[in-house]
Amino acid sequence: MDFSVSDFNVRLRTIRLREFAVALVAALIITLLLDVLFPIMDVYDDLLVVSLVLCLLVFFVWALRNTDGFKRDIDALFEPETSREILYVLIINLLFAFIYVSIGASFDIVLTVFDPTWIPSLDLSPVYYGDSIIYFLMLFTSIICAPLIEELSFRGVLFNRLKIRIGILPAMLLSSVFFAVGHEFGGIISAFVFGMCMCVLYLKTDNIFVPMAVHFLNNLLICIMEYFNMESFLFGTPSAFLMLVLSVVSGVLIIIYLIREIPKLSA
Repeated sequence: MDFSVSDFNVRLRTIRLREFAVALVAALIITLLLDVLFPIMDVYDDLLVVSLVLCLLVFFVWALRNTDGFKRDIDALFEPETSREILYVLIINLLFAFIYVSIGASFDIVLTVFDPTWIPSLDLSPVYYGDSIIYFLMLFTSIICAPLIEELSFRGVLFNRLKIRIGILPAMLLSSVFFAVGHEFGGIISAFVFGMCMCVLYLKTDNIFVPMAVHFLNNLLICIMEYFNMESFLFGTPSAFLMLVLSVVSGVLIIIYLIREIPKLSA
């Protein structure tokens, strides 16, 4: 990293992969040590995630210290054109992420009509979160930490360094694959697509806070939906079919968005 650079977004681009790799290994070692010292972390996996994320956050705070441009980059989020694109990308990605649940819920509804004894494959009952402190940590990790660390790591460091070595499109694909692998099996494809869209937003604006904003809003809305058990409403009869249509349409819109934007950025 180049500490002579004072601009936040420019300094971010100077962080090398080996520097980030060292920070990641150090974060893993610290997390494992804490796991040994505090057995409660074995009980609550979220504590392990929080530890790892906070260690990486310390690295980025150190690497990006004494930089400027925050106010300019934050103000840019509220420019009409940028705000519209943030909301558009957020909505189509959020709806597309529901495609697996929509397909499963629709099949359950159809099969139940033909076979009343059919047991639905999807469990839409309310989720019990247990200890309130652990639940708060889970929310903190999902809503605040994940958008910060994942965007800084996958777009700010990995994508930036890869595009220098292998070009923009291959860097988008590869960084999005790494991003997707860290998600649940059912959400790998939607996470990959989300990663591609975040790369586009980052390249278009040269402002890491733009994909961060989309990521934050996406995770916030998902947590709200889970808390109020909105899945039972969205994927129950007959709304599951409507959600399936919306998810498919959103997938098409994402493809159109990527086909339209990537050539401009690669030129």
